[in-house]
Amino acid sequence: MPKCEICLKGPKKAANRSHSKVKTLRRQKPNLQKLDNHKVCTKCRRTITKKFAEMTA
Repeated sequence: MPKCEICLKGPKKAANRSHSKVKTLRRQKPNLQKLDNHKVCTKCRRTITKKFAEMTA
């Protein structure tokens, strides 16, 4: 199961709705990226790069 290694954000349940309002369950997976051999969601990745930029500036 894909999870962010920092905030532990994982997949959520969502529903596809047809024209006749029939609900079909599906999974919404988080947008994970590799950052230095770690699986990190994009929100955490942006926060990390922002903090790193503040430290070096």
